[in-house]
Formats: sequence, C-alpha cells, structure tokens
Amino acid sequence: MATLTVWKFDSPEGAAGVESTLLELQKQELIKVVDAATVSWPADATKPKTKQLSNLAGLGALSGTFWGMLFGLIFFMPLLGAAVGAAAGALGGKMADVGIDDDFIDSVKSKVTPGTSALFLLSQDAVVDRVRAAFPTGHSELIQSNLDSEKEAKLREVFAG
Repeated sequence: MATLTVWKFDSPEGAAGVESTLLELQKQELIKVVDAATVSWPADATKPKTKQLSNLAGLGALSGTFWGMLFGLIFFMPLLGAAVGAAAGALGGKMADVGIDDDFIDSVKSKVTPGTSALFLLSQDAVVDRVRAAFPTGHSELIQSNLDSEKEAKLREVFAG
C-alpha cells in the first residue's frame, strides 16, 4: 500500500533540506520512496516554487503531470480564473477517486503558506515514527492521506505518461 504524505516545514528551505535525510532513511530500509516533490514559499513571494525530486523517485514514479495538477489545485487555482473551472472540477473529481479530496486540499492550502515549505511524498513501508524523528525537531508537521492499492492504481491510471 502506498501512502501520500505531506510534511510541512516552518521555513521556505525546510523541505529541500530533508532530501538527504530521506535518502539515508531509504538506505536503512525505513521507507521506500516511490516519488516526491517539494514546495518552497518564500515569505515575500506571491506564489510558491515547486520541484519534483527525481533523484528520490523509485520505479513506478508518477509523472510530472500529477504533481503539476495537484499543486495547481492547491496553490494556483485562484490565479487560473473561471475559464478552467470546469476542467479543474473534473480533475478534482478524479483526484477524489484516488484519495485526494477537498478536505485534504483545503488542509494543505491552509497550512502551506508564505514563509513555509512542504515535502509531498508518495511512499511505501514507512516507519512513520522513525521518519518523523529524522526530520528537524519542532520544525515539521505531518498531514497525511492514505492511498490503498486500488486508489494507487487509479492514481497511476489517471496520470499515466
């Protein structure tokens, strides 16, 4: 079973700083990273910067389309305007089919704000307590959405390519 987790950090550099930690956790077999991306939002910026972490991605990694659409729904939708509203609504329905619903999106949107960053992580077999302990103490918060194997397969189908 794969799990999509979002780890929020209290600085714009926090999420980027844990990439080496994740690599070490993989070596210790405490987590299997399927795919990962970061969002960095400097306090003075009007929108966040996003980056897929391809050196962490394993076999079966999702396409950049998935991350782009997810980040678009969370961070950029107000900027896109009504012209894409219907398409986004259909996409939102597909995301809900794979375990990413409005509550998840609203929760991330309310917590990842200017001056913070986030690590979006699709993983398997994580020892969550050990992963959490490896991240900077007092500077990270876990927001979690579990995907069962059926939802993971749907996710891959929706964003194949």
